[in-house]
Amino acid sequence: MGMHQQAFADCGGFARTYMSRIETGATNPSINAIKVLADALGVSISALFEGM
Repeated sequence: MGMHQQAFADCGGFARTYMSRIETGATNPSINAIKVLADALGVSISALFEGM
């Protein structure tokens, strides 16, 4: 999407450090957080997991 981590975190209402922990696998997001992330990306939840 061409966004910096901070800008994307702001779109979802998350702290940048939380986004970093998700990206590195240090934490697992709740289903509610996954829904917010999918909405911010404009995709379905299932699209986030395609190709895994």
